[in-house]
Amino acid sequence: MRDLFQYRFKEGDGIKGHSFGNLFITALTEVTGSFEDAVEESSRVLAIRGRVLPASLEKIRLKAQYSDGTVREGEDKIPDEGKPIKRVYLIPHDVSPNPEAIEAIREAELIILGPGSLFTSIIPNLLIHQIGEEVAKSNVMKLYICNVMTQYGETDGFTAADHLESLIAHSKKNIVSCCLVNSGRLEYRLLFRYAQEKSFPVIFDRERLRKMGVLVFEADVVSRSDYLRHDSKNTAKDIINIFNYSKKRWKRLQKKLL
Repeated sequence: MRDLFQYRFKEGDGIKGHSFGNLFITALTEVTGSFEDAVEESSRVLAIRGRVLPASLEKIRLKAQYSDGTVREGEDKIPDEGKPIKRVYLIPHDVSPNPEAIEAIREAELIILGPGSLFTSIIPNLLIHQIGEEVAKSNVMKLYICNVMTQYGETDGFTAADHLESLIAHSKKNIVSCCLVNSGRLEYRLLFRYAQEKSFPVIFDRERLRKMGVLVFEADVVSRSDYLRHDSKNTAKDIINIFNYSKKRWKRLQKKLL
């Protein structure tokens, strides 16, 4: 089901480059009459556990500026240039956040960013001013889960620290308090296949991450299936372990302050 919704059409007038998931949401928006209702209805149709809240209910376009100064609009078109991305922007820039998303951030015991496409999936949420502000000023643990592999057209040659630096550059320094990086072994047969698509392992530059002032956690969270991505069960287990560790550490720090 995940592969189906992430599938991008390789041909077809009007749908080339778009993901099935985006088309599914678009169709539901037409059927239900609003994007908010479409997201809620899709959760019901797909029997999703928990709540899925859009960061904003407005129509937004994404624009990227590349290192050579050129620009490109459209989430599905941005990676096509194959050039280093300098910065991404929202159009319009003064987007209003979804009040329910703001409330959820304020009530959260743990905030997780990623894994996912850095410039076209994770960062755009933080570009909605109040969303980024609320996450940055939250006192709970804010965990960034770094991708296992680089993504062609977005993070070519990026190390783990490069991912985090881009995240901070588009938001605030305290947007993240800790980082989880995969330390599991990657199978050669899968690495070879990914190399054909110009996707390579994200280098874990441990010391550089630590110098950035974040807690660094490493664990074997990679899937052993036919894809080099996070194993959901192992990742969830490590998130809980990190959360419990962080709570104990915070209590020790409070005692020292008292």
